[in-house]
Amino acid sequence: MTITTALADWLLDADPALRWQVERDLLQEPAEVWRATRGQIAGSGFGYRLLQLQGQDGQWAGGSFFPAGFDFDGPEAANGAGQPWTATTWSLNTLRYWGLDAVELAGTAELLAVNSRWSYADLPYWHGEVDCCINGYTLANGAWLGADVSGIAEWFLSHSMPDGGWNCDWLDGASRSSFHSTLNALIGILYYESRVGGVPELAEARHAAEEYLLQRHLLNRLSTGQSVGPWAGQLAYPFRWKYSVLKALDYFRLAAEHDGAAPDPRLAEAVELLSGKRQSDGTWWQELRHPGRAWFEVDVPPGQPSKWLTLYSLRVLDWWDRRH
Repeated sequence: MTITTALADWLLDADPALRWQVERDLLQEPAEVWRATRGQIAGSGFGYRLLQLQGQDGQWAGGSFFPAGFDFDGPEAANGAGQPWTATTWSLNTLRYWGLDAVELAGTAELLAVNSRWSYADLPYWHGEVDCCINGYTLANGAWLGADVSGIAEWFLSHSMPDGGWNCDWLDGASRSSFHSTLNALIGILYYESRVGGVPELAEARHAAEEYLLQRHLLNRLSTGQSVGPWAGQLAYPFRWKYSVLKALDYFRLAAEHDGAAPDPRLAEAVELLSGKRQSDGTWWQELRHPGRAWFEVDVPPGQPSKWLTLYSLRVLDWWDRRH
């Protein structure tokens, strides 16, 4: 996909965490160019700021998934305020998505093994939890930082739903998969496979979960063919835990490249929806911001053109167009 010089310049005028991906994926710059930019993440901008907030115990905000001392019955947990995004798991997710070299976090895996526990049953950090989304994040972050998270990979094999996906509410009796849970699990599993190596049983489970979403064209209920809800098509960065068509399409782009496969034609409806959100100047706008306390904002407020969403959207559409 060809982009205008003005759009390219706008995207390049950004933090290194975003700029290197523009250079590599949209402008096809030589490796020495985008690698040099990616190498700046630890020493400047968003990446540097977030690294400086890591505690001596290896954690961020003193907690695994929620900040230390978080009041689950307090005002921050009620009235739609949203959970905080400052604790360890969210900070690791962010740095990994930005492309930080794991060497910049040398020793963190060991510190978390000693100091970080999950709120649920005080479980050790790298053993995982009972929540599918949390385990998906931890599986990917462990593979990134070199921790042994093979037990979490095995956990996914025994906790998939009969329809192929996962649901974080399985302990409460849920028997059908969730769009949100399934996608977060898939992202973690794919990253684990790409870093650690393929496990046939895990790849089979991943493909079954992909089929769950593909049968629904990433957007619809299987029973009626109607939309699962407006949230599926809403665009917001950072993605956080919620499902979105863009987050799902970006996953299927990575999965197809990993498997050496062509785009599944059942993605067409989702691609059309995403393409239709493109503005006349070639950008995509931030449509909402997931509520909750953050260390600092990394994207624009709703109603403004988002460099992050534009990068992700152009990358997906470029992959779709090239492979077709």
